[in-house]
Amino acid sequence: MDANAANPVVGPSKPRLLSILGPGLITGASDDDPSGIATYSQVGAQFGYSMGWVMLFSWPLMCAIQEISARIGRVTGRGIAGNLRKHYPASVGISIVSLLMVANIINIGADLGAMGAALKLIIGGPQLLYVAAFGIVTVLLEIFSRYARYVSVLKWLTLSLLAYVAVAFVAKVPWATVGYNLVVPHISFDGQYITSVVAILGTTISPYLFFWQAGQEVEEVKERDEASPLKVAPEQAPEELTRIRIDTYFGMAISNAVALFIIVTTAATLNANGVTDIQTSSQAAEALRPIAGPFAFFVFALGIIGTGLLALPVLAGSSAYALGETLGWNVGLAKKPHRAKAFYSAIAVATLVGVALNYTPIDPIKALFWSAVINGVVAVPVMGMMMHLSGKRAAMGDFQLPTGLKIVGWLATAVMAVAAVGLFATW
Repeated sequence: MDANAANPVVGPSKPRLLSILGPGLITGASDDDPSGIATYSQVGAQFGYSMGWVMLFSWPLMCAIQEISARIGRVTGRGIAGNLRKHYPASVGISIVSLLMVANIINIGADLGAMGAALKLIIGGPQLLYVAAFGIVTVLLEIFSRYARYVSVLKWLTLSLLAYVAVAFVAKVPWATVGYNLVVPHISFDGQYITSVVAILGTTISPYLFFWQAGQEVEEVKERDEASPLKVAPEQAPEELTRIRIDTYFGMAISNAVALFIIVTTAATLNANGVTDIQTSSQAAEALRPIAGPFAFFVFALGIIGTGLLALPVLAGSSAYALGETLGWNVGLAKKPHRAKAFYSAIAVATLVGVALNYTPIDPIKALFWSAVINGVVAVPVMGMMMHLSGKRAAMGDFQLPTGLKIVGWLATAVMAVAAVGLFATW
């Protein structure tokens, strides 16, 4: 008997949580990539618990903009870039996608470098060889794995985030202080403080997440025989929009909770012991060893590898979705490689260029800074156009945004605009 079928005694059963969670969960978890871990570690080491409030503040903004991204994909049957191509001048879409790809490739390179460094810390050996191996394995899995199985693997990889919850409970954390700083903002107009707030916002609200989640909703439509874009099948809307909301809110809550745990852990260990200058996630892991012990070091380092394996396909995949939709290619991880050669080639090239960056004299810290700058700049027009697009009947039909979601979406756009201005003002 079907587990979801109606039972005359107990009534219709509710879908299991794991079947509801998908694009939103994976998107939120991939936001805590090794580069994000580095940012949160820097913040915790330098400022202690005083920035916990940013994670609480940014959560509804993340939820709103990611739900809007998912709605656009599910309602129209096209991703963000596909809708930009249809409703805006070609030059706009090409400019945005070009900047997105530059930022994503730099991010891929930095994540691979952090993963290689973390594995070297654990077992020793050649870091650059590990970087190349991680890149090649990720490309092969993304191209040759069956879509449903690959998504299932990504879901299970989100469990790697629990590493940072475990480390926080090993450290001696003054939870009352954490709670106080969470709800009572400590705001400073010091340049480094403002830059760090901007860095957190740029890390948590990134354009690649918009493109990925919308693209995954389109994949869901293509993969499920009974599913259609909501403009074509409005009777599916109540169930699908509820699923999107639960999936997105849960995924973003996991993302921000884990980021908060990383800040708390590094504040309780590194900051409390006078270690305030951390540049990379692997440095944070290494610094934990003499302070919090080998278990905390091992789990923190292992988490870097796990989150990297989750984030790499999202970064490369979002680039391929954006480029492919802009240029009119066949796109989708559900397609066989021979049916979407250009799409899969874009994934491979983005990842392998990221690998190659680790073999150049480019400073990964400076590269990450420029990636954050580009992401901050690109996020504002993308969010603005998404908000405009989601209010157009020509694009969304009868599924334009409800008032509450529209208000929070525009607020998120305004916050990111202020953050972008603040980034340049404090540079």
